[in-house]
Amino acid sequence: MNEQTNYTEAFEELKRIVSDIDRKEISVDELAEKVKRAALLINICKAKLNSTEEDVNRILKELDQPQAAD
Repeated sequence: MNEQTNYTEAFEELKRIVSDIDRKEISVDELAEKVKRAALLINICKAKLNSTEEDVNRILKELDQPQAAD
């Protein structure tokens, strides 16, 4: 997965990692790599959520501004 990973893909992979850890399906040898991967996925999700929030706030601000007369 790279920077083009979308939120849904990142979140689904993150859920699989958490589920595997919960079910103890990850060996101790794999754990550090899975935790690193989970941290990367969390950062991808946070960045997308922040970007979306900024976009929504910008759109709402534009809607609040008076429209110029035609």
